Amino acid sequence: MSEQGINEFFGDTQDTSFGTGWWSGVAAAFFGVLAFGAVLCLHFPQILSSPELRPYYPMHLMRLLIQALIIAAVLCGVVSSILRRKKVLALTGTLLAVAAAALGGSSVPVNEPLTDGPAIGLDWFLLDMLLMALIYVPIERLWPQYKDQGAFRDQWTLDVVYFMSTHLPIQVLSFLVLLPATQVTRYLAVPSVAQFIAKMPWLIQLLLAIVVADFAEWTIHRAFHKVPFLWRFHSIHHSSRALDWIAGSRSHFVDDTLVRGFILVPLMLGFSQNIILAYLVFVTLHATWTHCNFGPNVAWLEPYVVMPRYHHWHHSSQKEAIDRNFAIHFPWIDRLFGTYYFPKVWPETYGLAGEEIPRGFIRQTFEPFIKRNARTKVSILEA
Repeated sequence: MSEQGINEFFGDTQDTSFGTGWWSGVAAAFFGVLAFGAVLCLHFPQILSSPELRPYYPMHLMRLLIQALIIAAVLCGVVSSILRRKKVLALTGTLLAVAAAALGGSSVPVNEPLTDGPAIGLDWFLLDMLLMALIYVPIERLWPQYKDQGAFRDQWTLDVVYFMSTHLPIQVLSFLVLLPATQVTRYLAVPSVAQFIAKMPWLIQLLLAIVVADFAEWTIHRAFHKVPFLWRFHSIHHSSRALDWIAGSRSHFVDDTLVRGFILVPLMLGFSQNIILAYLVFVTLHATWTHCNFGPNVAWLEPYVVMPRYHHWHHSSQKEAIDRNFAIHFPWIDRLFGTYYFPKVWPETYGLAGEEIPRGFIRQTFEPFIKRNARTKVSILEA
């Protein structure tokens, strides 16, 4: 079903503000999907759950969470069905919750011995989607910079597909990211550097890791803008004409794996696994936030830490902003390298300037390998 078809099937012409039953219907469908998927993970843990994450699950809490999702989906469905004329969202969430309960709900036992074989990361997808939505959807709805930009704006389904594409094949992507970094560190690691860093306080280690990672990010990010072949892949990330928390997920797997692998190399040369894990949590939350449709700013902090307005200028299609603001955490790195641009207002336009890329996930995945976009052709002629 096309995005337009989905919007027409679930949506209607009624008011969608708070108190009209719209958001309770959306919540019902969202919680219902999560609950049903979580119960499937309990039924088929070998296939659907990630071996890397299983040892860290507090199963008692996970089961309570599943039970809470089922109850929340039913309650939100009831509220929406009372308040709203069109019942599709409410019924969808309620039926998924009932189906999850009928399949055993949170009490499904995991009896089979689990191995480290191939698996689909449905558990990681569900957990990350729940966490990100609970954090970022409310702040975008309560304090948006662009008030007319809805949660279900143009191409929102494409970004959901990209979000899935980076979560479900977690084993494959982790292998592609870790392999080059692991091989490099075998030959370049200096034990004395790691020992020196390990003696620092934990918070200082983390701050240093963020700084090191952002210098690496600036380097590889600039390369993706300046090297024509790499721009083919990175242009997909810049094709969003409206930014919000999930728009940051629109990224080609080549872009994702090369950037993450490049950043991991300097981190693995001197930092412990605990610090690297802490950084990965930080960068996930911070990078998602910088793409948000979130208006408030802390003016005195903006010169030192990347806020949404600063990174939004990186995504602007306005001529003066193109190929600027490559740092993802610290604006002063762009100042250091002469790529800083921050006029203290918000951009007027987003997306690609004078370029076209194919629509749809499948074409965007394969065509960068075989076709040059407009900017690539121009870059080759200029070179």
